[in-house]
Amino acid sequence: MRKLSRVDSRAGVRQGLILAIFFLATIFTANAEIVGDIANGKALWNANCAACHKLDKKLVGPALGDVTERRSTEWLVKWIRNNQELRESGDKDAIAVWEEYNKSAMPNYPQFSEQDVLDILAYTIDGGKPAQLPGGDAAGVPVATVPEEVNRTPLLVGLGVFFLLLILLLAKVKNTLRVVKGEQPETVVGELSGFSRALVKNSAFITLATIVIGVLFLHQLYWALMAVNVEQGYQPEQPIAFSHALHAGENGIDCNYCHSSARHSKHSGIPSANVCMNCHEYIDGSEIKDASGNPKYDGKSPEIEKIYAAIGWNPDEGAYIENYEERPIKWVRIHNLPDLAYFNHAQHVNAGGLECQTCHGPVEEMEEVYQYSPLTMGWCINCHRETEVNVESNGYYEEMHAKLAKKYPGEKITVDKIGGLECGKCHY
Repeated sequence: MRKLSRVDSRAGVRQGLILAIFFLATIFTANAEIVGDIANGKALWNANCAACHKLDKKLVGPALGDVTERRSTEWLVKWIRNNQELRESGDKDAIAVWEEYNKSAMPNYPQFSEQDVLDILAYTIDGGKPAQLPGGDAAGVPVATVPEEVNRTPLLVGLGVFFLLLILLLAKVKNTLRVVKGEQPETVVGELSGFSRALVKNSAFITLATIVIGVLFLHQLYWALMAVNVEQGYQPEQPIAFSHALHAGENGIDCNYCHSSARHSKHSGIPSANVCMNCHEYIDGSEIKDASGNPKYDGKSPEIEKIYAAIGWNPDEGAYIENYEERPIKWVRIHNLPDLAYFNHAQHVNAGGLECQTCHGPVEEMEEVYQYSPLTMGWCINCHRETEVNVESNGYYEEMHAKLAKKYPGEKITVDKIGGLECGKCHY
C-alpha cells in the first residue's frame, strides 16, 4: 500500500507540474500574441482613434482597453482595416457591433498595415494600465513621484487582530481583579483548541503579538494618513471632450492663450466660451476628415456644438442668438490646493520663468488632462531647494540678487535662499 501511495503521489506531482507548465505557457503565449511598437501605436491612436474611443470608458464608440481580450487579433485587423467588407462577408460579430451602435459605420483604415494595427493594439494594452504615469521628457520635465500605494487590507486585518488581543488582555485583567477579590474567574478562551488555549494563556506571546500587531497597524495608519488628499493621477470626466494633445500639441496653441490670467493672477483661470469662439466661429468640425478622406462627422463636431449651445451661437447664420440664456460649461476642477496653502501662478510664470509642464506635466500630449504631480508640501519644498534662480537675466528681485551674489559667491542660488522655505510664503 505504501508503494502504491508513493506512485500515486509522484503521478499527482507530475500532473500538477504539467498543468502548471501548460498554464504558464498559455499566459506567455497570450501576452506574446501582440508584439507592436507602443510609441507608434500611441501616435496612430491619437491621430485616428482618440476622437471616438477611450481606453477605460465608452465615448462615441466602445472602450478599447480590453479589446484584445474580447476579440482575436486576426478579427481586429480585418475590422480596423475594412469593417464594411467584414460585415458584408456575413461575420456575425461584425454585424452585431454595427447594430449595437445604431448602424453607425466606423471609418475604414485600408492604409494601415497589419503591423500598424498590432502597434495600436499594443498601445491599448499598455496605455490602459492605470498604475502607470508618464515620466519626464527630453525638455527636462521632472518625473512624477508616484506616492506609495496604500493597501487597506493589512490595515483592516491588523486592526481586527489588535482589538481582539486588546479584548483578551482586558478580560485577563478583569479575571485577575476577580481573583484578588476572591471571586471565581470567568472563562475567556471559550472552545479553543488546546494549542490555541495555551497561546492565549501565554503572557509573553500575547505581549509580543500585541507589539507586532500594534507596529504594523501604526505603519499602515501612517501611510493611509499620508495619502489623504494626494490626488496624483486624478482625471475626472469633463462635460466637453477637449483634447490638449490636439490644441496645445498638434496645433501648437500657447497655454497662456487660453489660460491668460496665469501671467498676472494667482489663478491660471478657466477660459470662457468666448475664448473658444475666437476660433470656433469658423471651425465647426465639418471640415475634419477621416483617414479615408471622408468627412469625419455627419455635419458639425458634436463637441463643438456643445460650445455653441452654451453660448448661443447659430453656426448656420453665423451670428449669436438674441436674448439667449447662456449655459455655463461646468468644467470639473483637477488641480486644487487646500485653502491653507497659497500659490501664485504669476510669481512662478513671470518671476520664476517656469514652464507650465514643470508642474502640470506634458499637457501637449494629453488627450484628457490629469493631475501629473503630487502637489504635496514635500514636493514643493524639494523644488524650491533644487531650482536655481536666474539672477543675471531676471530683474524681478534685482537688488536682492545683487546681495545674494555677494553672500554666496560662485554658488548656485536656489529658491530656498531667497525665502522659498519660509512658512509665511505659502501659509497664511
